[in-house]
Amino acid sequence: MDRAEVTAAGARPVRVAQFGTGNFLRAFVDHMIDIANEKGCFDGDVVMVKQVPGRGADRLAAQGGKYHVILQGKMDGAVINDVRTVTAVRGIVNPYTDYEAYEALAALPSLRFLVSNTTEAGIVYDDTDSFAARPAASYPGRLVQFLHMRYTAFGGDRDRGLIILPVELIEDNGKKLKEYALRLAEKWGLEADFIAWLREANTFCSTLVDRIVSGRSPQLEERFADDGMYAVAEPFGLWVIEPERDISQEFPLDLAGLPVVFTDDQRPYRERKVRILNGTHTAMALISYLCGKDIVADAMADAQLRAYIDRVAYTELAPHVPLPAAEARSFADSVMERFENPFLNHKLLDISLNSVSKWAARDLPTVRESCRCGERPEGLLFSLAALLAFDTMDGEEDGQYMGRRPDGGRYPIREDRRVVEAVQASTKEQTAAVLADSALWGEDLTAYPGLADTVWAHLRAIRSEGPRAALDKLLNG
Repeated sequence: MDRAEVTAAGARPVRVAQFGTGNFLRAFVDHMIDIANEKGCFDGDVVMVKQVPGRGADRLAAQGGKYHVILQGKMDGAVINDVRTVTAVRGIVNPYTDYEAYEALAALPSLRFLVSNTTEAGIVYDDTDSFAARPAASYPGRLVQFLHMRYTAFGGDRDRGLIILPVELIEDNGKKLKEYALRLAEKWGLEADFIAWLREANTFCSTLVDRIVSGRSPQLEERFADDGMYAVAEPFGLWVIEPERDISQEFPLDLAGLPVVFTDDQRPYRERKVRILNGTHTAMALISYLCGKDIVADAMADAQLRAYIDRVAYTELAPHVPLPAAEARSFADSVMERFENPFLNHKLLDISLNSVSKWAARDLPTVRESCRCGERPEGLLFSLAALLAFDTMDGEEDGQYMGRRPDGGRYPIREDRRVVEAVQASTKEQTAAVLADSALWGEDLTAYPGLADTVWAHLRAIRSEGPRAALDKLLNG
């Protein structure tokens, strides 16, 4: 997409820059914006910004930004099967091949919002990043560059700051993104006036999002043969936004009947969602894949795996959510119903993306609390062993580290290469060293008595006896 296309007049102004082109953003954020446009609650289009080099979004560009979102599943006891053609995406900018288009987007007068999803591993502080790179290596670095281009284009006008809505699933994502952006701006020696503008003219929001978005469905391939970018998701959705100041009048998606909540404290929503839904997802995905399952619904239908999933969700995760027990269990019940959705082709390999950072964000808090209470969360520790087994390298293909299933099939290990290399362990001592690496987990896990020995015992069983036998040993002693 060139500058002429970015700035061309359309039925709606471009108001949203979206850092990321993936299924979740398209089936959640862009889907909501499209509905809000239709309902007359929001008048604005989206321009996506690619966050990794390559040709991944070329098909969407060829389709003029139009694609379908199919919502399928049960909601409030009713079966939902809704299809929508999303027309809110104006185009795609690739800063790796057309930096001038990227600059033009930053300087667009109508732009007001910036949404991102770069996964949990995206919001990190990288002190090796460079302001001179085109673009910077890290997402906070790219954000600083983008905002600096906007600051320069408008001469530091305080009214040209943006409302920034990261949806990466880490706690206080907006606060951390702002912190890392400011640290980079200062490290790079950028103007004091710009740093003040970054801090004060832009509104950073911490958010929580909830919707299961699955992979492509074989049953829908023929129906949507002309749409290479359709997305399938569950009907349930929730977007909780905790802004630095009230933005509800500028971003009134809730007035369109959409599940958007503005609050000054998102923690209660976050705790139940991240601990129970995401924590269970992360705990069950890798062992289910190693046991021969490819999608979530199939794992839920497997008696042995379901017993493990129920143990983790109801016995280990839910009791540590700061809610009344009945409310936590009720939410866990709703999560199980969502996981059982037969319409969703939710691939376990998709859930495996950046599993180390996900486990640290989603499951480690419960492990930490359990250990401090003198409990031993065996199911969650087993999931950590399954993670190490899953991430065990079996060569490379096309520059991608690969693992090998017990049935002989190979699969891509979807972690940063440095993370994959750091978690390789074939002995008890090496496993302990991996668990002690605070750069991976945020703390030394061997500080918890017995944790390293337990994880090693499970890892050894998975490797020597097979994942099914190891799981049986866990469940039946």
